[in-house]
Amino acid sequence: MTTPAPSAAPPRWRVLPGVGLAAVVLGVAWLVHLVVPGVPILTGCVLLGIALGQVPALRPALDGVLAPGLTLSAKRLLRIGVVLLGLKLSLVDVVGLGWATVLSVVGILVATFFVTWLLGRWARLPGDQPLLLAAGFSICGASAIGAMSAVTRDRGKDAATPVALVTLCGTAAIAVLPALGSALGLTPVQFGAWTGASVHDVGQVVATAQTAGASALAIAVVVKLTRVVMLAPVVAITSAVVRRGGGDAGTRPPLVPLFVVGFLAAVVLRTLVDLPEAVVTGADTVQTVLLGLALVGLGSSVRLERLARTGGRAVLVGLGSWVFVAGVSLLVVLALPLR
Repeated sequence: MTTPAPSAAPPRWRVLPGVGLAAVVLGVAWLVHLVVPGVPILTGCVLLGIALGQVPALRPALDGVLAPGLTLSAKRLLRIGVVLLGLKLSLVDVVGLGWATVLSVVGILVATFFVTWLLGRWARLPGDQPLLLAAGFSICGASAIGAMSAVTRDRGKDAATPVALVTLCGTAAIAVLPALGSALGLTPVQFGAWTGASVHDVGQVVATAQTAGASALAIAVVVKLTRVVMLAPVVAITSAVVRRGGGDAGTRPPLVPLFVVGFLAAVVLRTLVDLPEAVVTGADTVQTVLLGLALVGLGSSVRLERLARTGGRAVLVGLGSWVFVAGVSLLVVLALPLR
């Protein structure tokens, strides 16, 4: 009689310390957001997670007793959060932008994805970093990086540097874009569309666009969520490419990952069903909590000294991608009939 192989998943009690730490950090980020609304909760989670990873005394615990819970947060909880992210988007809102705007947003995303990927390949970044940077800068920041890393061959080992870069650039956009928008004389609608098309994380988009008023915020969120819905086809295509690349059939991702199916189902549900406001608000809160825990886990794996030694090229790629998406988005917004 053969003994069954032990489960690869850690026992529940082993994940509690890491998840508990992530929850504490999420609570701190939430308090910071309440005091300083310009700091998005999810951005605060990444930055605080990165800060924890730089404390030498904490590293044995981060790499030891806390690792199972932080890993669970960064992978499984992130995927559930991505599914709930779909409830933010109704396809009716997307169509309401007009086909010229929708096609422009998709074109900007595709151009940014391939330019960033090519820059990463040209800079000879290791592993899947070019692909993860491309996803983060073109779609929806750290959430896209986490979703994309779930279907790549290394399953997330290269995610720390892209998460750090997309967070730092997105945080800088909160201060830089309002100043540029004012100097360029953009209308609130133009500024909102520019923000939604170029800023990475949903929370960062809200923090940036709200500086120009309610009309700017409204179009910024719809444009941004139009980019978010592109996460599903991009991840599905990547999964298909990885499968075609061969390897152990037991380690290859499914053709369409389950969380992508769940994300699309959530979008369809929000489009076809008039959900009660309490349900939408509750799902949004749960989604923020899950993504916050995940981003603490991802951020805590960043080591800035390692980034300084080997990540100079990655920094240049990230900055180049940020400038590209902001510049191209601005030109497109000025060309569209948005006033």
